[in-house]
Amino acid sequence: MGTESAAVRVGPAGWSYDDWQGIVYPPGMPRHLHPLEFLSRYFDTVEVNSSYYRPLPPNYAANWLNLLDGNPRFKLTAKLYKAFTHERGSWPSQQDIDAVRAGFDPLMDARRLGAVLVQFPWSFTRTVENRKWLARVAGTFSEYPLALEVRHASWNRPEVFDELAQRGIAFCNIDQPLFANSLGPTDTVTARVGYVRLHGRNADDWFREDASRDERYDYLYSREELGQWLRKIERIREMAAEVYAITNNHYRGQAVVNAFELQDGLGIKKQAPLPESLIQAYPRLNDIQRE
Repeated sequence: MGTESAAVRVGPAGWSYDDWQGIVYPPGMPRHLHPLEFLSRYFDTVEVNSSYYRPLPPNYAANWLNLLDGNPRFKLTAKLYKAFTHERGSWPSQQDIDAVRAGFDPLMDARRLGAVLVQFPWSFTRTVENRKWLARVAGTFSEYPLALEVRHASWNRPEVFDELAQRGIAFCNIDQPLFANSLGPTDTVTARVGYVRLHGRNADDWFREDASRDERYDYLYSREELGQWLRKIERIREMAAEVYAITNNHYRGQAVVNAFELQDGLGIKKQAPLPESLIQAYPRLNDIQRE
């Protein structure tokens, strides 16, 4: 399906985090410099989180496109609106569907949309009802390059991968804290796009009901742990036409640290010197900066 020269785009999930100020975004960073433009100097992708909470306003997409002129390799990926993945009491309205398309279409038309992530929670198990729901979502947004993220091991079956391949939907390979029936690490490719998401392994807080978002995603991968995923990404690269590797352990910029380390391990050259403020917070990045 792909070649060894398939493009691999590495980047973090999201960019609007207060705890990145002074770490990822250096003190004194000009106010006119948008965080997305700043990140595009270092990475070739970022995953949009805001499209999960509400459909992406078309003017947001248009503004982002203007920020990316300095990096022609850059493509965004974006989460599908949660009404289609997490709030499944009733099928969303046509207004919701139209709003989702209106936000994604400018990115798609500009060839800056790498994938739409259809992310379901662990509770979304492989039942007949859920399979029908998933088929309806896939049919509704079939014009976009879809990537499916499921977290329950009941989906880890050859017939699931076969059907995704028939529909041209990418399977999202994830790293997550594991407990009973959690989906473990995979290196599966079912479409032209290969997709990887690293959530961290903070099991103590991941399953704690009163844990905050920051607590759940407070995890810094070791170089050894990343090495396991580097080998998987290389295998995915051999089968896909393009690959997206997203780090979602966002707390205090840890996703950016690990994204730089993944790029280094994949031989992706730095586009600019690493932020000094990030190196000060995470001195292990000195190993990359000196290369």
